[in-house]
Amino acid sequence: MAKSEEWGLGDFDIGKCIGEGKFGKVYLAREKQSGYVVAIKVIFKAKLDKYRFHAHLRREIEIQHGLDHPNVLRLFAWFHDDTRVFLVLEYAAKGELYKLLRSLRHFSEKRAATYVASLAGALAYCHEKHVIHRDIKPENLLLDLEGRLKIADFGWAVQSNSKRHTMCGTIDYLAPEMVEKKAHDHAVDNWTLGILCYEFLYGVPPFEAADQFDTLKRILKVDLKFPSTHYVSAEAKDLIRKLLVKDSSKRLSLQEILKHPWIVKNADPSGTCSE
Repeated sequence: MAKSEEWGLGDFDIGKCIGEGKFGKVYLAREKQSGYVVAIKVIFKAKLDKYRFHAHLRREIEIQHGLDHPNVLRLFAWFHDDTRVFLVLEYAAKGELYKLLRSLRHFSEKRAATYVASLAGALAYCHEKHVIHRDIKPENLLLDLEGRLKIADFGWAVQSNSKRHTMCGTIDYLAPEMVEKKAHDHAVDNWTLGILCYEFLYGVPPFEAADQFDTLKRILKVDLKFPSTHYVSAEAKDLIRKLLVKDSSKRLSLQEILKHPWIVKNADPSGTCSE
């Protein structure tokens, strides 16, 4: 889907609404010339004004537009009119991973390992480009038609060589250094992979509590418990323990994740889950 001159709404046939967020809606669309199916995210400028999100969106566009990896949702183009900003995105036909996890309640070890390996590879690519995502969670992960995982929503992402201080993201997935408002780096994404690996296998994040304050306390203590609700292998627990380490410098690296025995044994190299 390539075009040199400016895009506009007239270049697309707009279909049904497939999603809704804080700033607008997402529609299925077809580029008229090529017939290529995309998703168009429509963001209302009035909402950007209300939440003072203009710089945030500009950063999100700049970061995502510069990324090209099989497990990162492509941002093909963007344009705007008087009242709206339009993002032309890759269409992930199978939707949010969150919905699949809720319907299955928890994933098999093969499915979980495949998704963790896909994420580790994609985040390694992002980190090489000095991009920290900072908000990896099931709602921000999509699946394409083949079932391949795609990282979406770079709203909290940042491109930086130096440590950051902003507390951002979603409570259950915050790394201890973010909770303590300390400087943080790319290792916050590695922590989140540990949280996700646990959630994929058990159906809930590890430090979830009825009260947000209690969740934050559990994160700071790394109060990690493995329920006996169903069987999870010792290798999977080993990987989770090696990622959920309070000292960010001692967390398993993304390259070490990909070499971990549990990943090697269970992950589908194609990145798609055939089960």
